[in-house]
Amino acid sequence: MDIATIAGMIAGIGIVMYAILSGGSLDTFVNVPSILIVFGGGFAATIMRFPLSNVFSSLALGGKVAFTHKNVSPVDVTNEICNLADIIRKEGPLGLEGVDISDDFLKKGTQYVADGYDEDFMRETMEKERDLYIERLDEAQRVFKMLGDAGPAFGMIGTIVGLVQMLSNMDDPAAIGPAMAVALLTTLYGALLANLVALPLADKLSNKIAIEELKQSLVIDGVMQLRENKSPALIRELLETYMTAKQKATTAEAA
Repeated sequence: MDIATIAGMIAGIGIVMYAILSGGSLDTFVNVPSILIVFGGGFAATIMRFPLSNVFSSLALGGKVAFTHKNVSPVDVTNEICNLADIIRKEGPLGLEGVDISDDFLKKGTQYVADGYDEDFMRETMEKERDLYIERLDEAQRVFKMLGDAGPAFGMIGTIVGLVQMLSNMDDPAAIGPAMAVALLTTLYGALLANLVALPLADKLSNKIAIEELKQSLVIDGVMQLRENKSPALIRELLETYMTAKQKATTAEAA
């Protein structure tokens, strides 16, 4: 579970709610027309740019990755692959059958090794799966980015609608208040949608894409070395290229 995403969103919502409640009633900040303009308009603009099925799948995938994704260090993955290499040298590829592997992508690769699949097939299949997963994450990131861009835009549209309603009913004091509420609250809703939800999640997904691409590339290279029955020391030296200088130093100290 990604604590930073959850903590940041809860903190942001809490600060806004505190500011609202300390100065008045929550009902004052609830306006159905403003909600429809910002959220309905933002969603409509999004599905115009992406296929409807892709929008729902991207929102689900993006939310899942942003809130529940576990960040795995290259050091941990390398250590696990080296342990698998040690098992192969002692028991052969079939020794991998009963091993509990934490990462699903690595688990699939080791199953290929245990089953004796062709090297070209293994690399091509795993690279294709990595590329398709990264592509889905990228589309989810673009969907959230679109929502973040559409929120303030429709907030401005709502503000203009509210101002037009207010100016066209200047002779009716009872109509000025609701029109002013639409004008101001749509801007607030648009800013909250963009800066507290959509754009932070888009940036989070962008970071996850880079992390996942590096991790899965590391796994592919590691699995290929497992198939060649290379020594754990040689595999570790090869996979250290995926680590930062600090991670390499930590690995060297542990070794």
